[in-house]
Amino acid sequence: MTRSPDGRDEWERIKARLRVELGEDVFTSWFARVEFETLVDETVHLSVPTRFLKNWLQSRYRDRLLVLFRESFGTIAQIEFSVRSAMRPVPGAREANEAARRPTPVLVASNAEPSRAGTAPRAAATAGRDDEFAGSPLDARHSFETFVEGRSNGLALAAARRVAESRPGEPVAFNPLYLHASVGLGKTHLLQAIAHAAKAEGRKVLYLTAEHFMYRFVQALMAQSAIAFKEALRGIDLLLIDDMQFLQGKQVQQEFCHTLNSLIDGARQVVVAADRPPADLEMLDERMRSRLAGGLLVDIGAPDLDLRRRIVAHRVEATRKTTPGLMLSAAVIEWVAENVISSARDLDGAVNRLVAHNQLTGRPIDLEMAEAALRDLLRTREPKKVKIEDIQRVVSKHFNVTKADLLSARRTRTVVRPRQIAMYLAKALTPRSLPEIGRRFGNRDHTTVLHAVRKIEEMATADRGFADEIEMLKRMLDA
Repeated sequence: MTRSPDGRDEWERIKARLRVELGEDVFTSWFARVEFETLVDETVHLSVPTRFLKNWLQSRYRDRLLVLFRESFGTIAQIEFSVRSAMRPVPGAREANEAARRPTPVLVASNAEPSRAGTAPRAAATAGRDDEFAGSPLDARHSFETFVEGRSNGLALAAARRVAESRPGEPVAFNPLYLHASVGLGKTHLLQAIAHAAKAEGRKVLYLTAEHFMYRFVQALMAQSAIAFKEALRGIDLLLIDDMQFLQGKQVQQEFCHTLNSLIDGARQVVVAADRPPADLEMLDERMRSRLAGGLLVDIGAPDLDLRRRIVAHRVEATRKTTPGLMLSAAVIEWVAENVISSARDLDGAVNRLVAHNQLTGRPIDLEMAEAALRDLLRTREPKKVKIEDIQRVVSKHFNVTKADLLSARRTRTVVRPRQIAMYLAKALTPRSLPEIGRRFGNRDHTTVLHAVRKIEEMATADRGFADEIEMLKRMLDA
């Protein structure tokens, strides 16, 4: 392989591999703004625009990048990340850059006005790093125009449009709007579409992942600027929080709950996304779960065949804009839609892989190539990880009891049998221990769980119809 003198060509090839491995959404969010700087003494130097992005890449992707660089360059000892604002200071802005190297002072809304000349050094630092205060990265392609609507996501799309089209000062129709779905079904796309549309209307918008929120709050505490952090958050028109299930820490949760209450009470809009409904977010404070559940909860379901087919066709059309001459037949699109069934993100990944194989090998994208290119993707996809909350929800719905019944001390037959089945399924389908399962079912002793498991096993052995019912519940949980 011919190597470029400065390594930039190899970096472009590494980025192409990351794009295929991670998918377009993840790649654009975390790697689109990463730049190759130098390779010195077996150390690769990369630069990023924000400190948050630097910390994220160091904690999540350093090892994978090290493997890829070693494949291209041979012996690579380490990878170093630098923040470009610190590397390339603007002439005449010494005070601002010195302030920028201090711990994060304040979080401001994404469209806040830059500070004027002559303000305090802290304000100057804020002005010099607006992009770091703009919240988590927004993907320009995540708009309402690029969102493919179907039966499983139509209500979520309608609610998101209503929020985005609201004008400042108008009554808030539902607050908060809470979207929940499994991975890759469009939650992030809708949140970012709301952010783009609302910003276009001149509203003060802040989009953050839960992890980004935690990071900024901790930074504010370290910089002794927590009060300014809180005031900045409460001064926006629209707050969007993604991946709420990752919000950890009692103090962070308390501050978020105060912010949530302040915004809602002030008729400011809040939109939250998570992988499960508020009642199942057991790591959250009960008051916060209650406040989140007090708005509009919308579940985004898995895409059906028709929606998957349209998602693949839409993705192909978008790719053709940057890859002229790309050819995918209707038969290939149909095959992908029928065989990649878990999420829209997997469908994107399948199209990315087909395009990459076409460009790298020159082979036409036909059914034979599609089957070969996607075989590994389909074969190695991890089975669905069943949660105890999923089991409780499915069993409650199937037997027409409530989750509260399953956790209660009631001993009626209509409650005891579903509870035992749920405990059995929790032991069979999750890695949780008997004591932990007991705690999740109303703080019961592990011997109670063991008795339930043995009872259901005996009934399934003696009654074929009962065994079939248990298998049906397992299939429902694996769907």
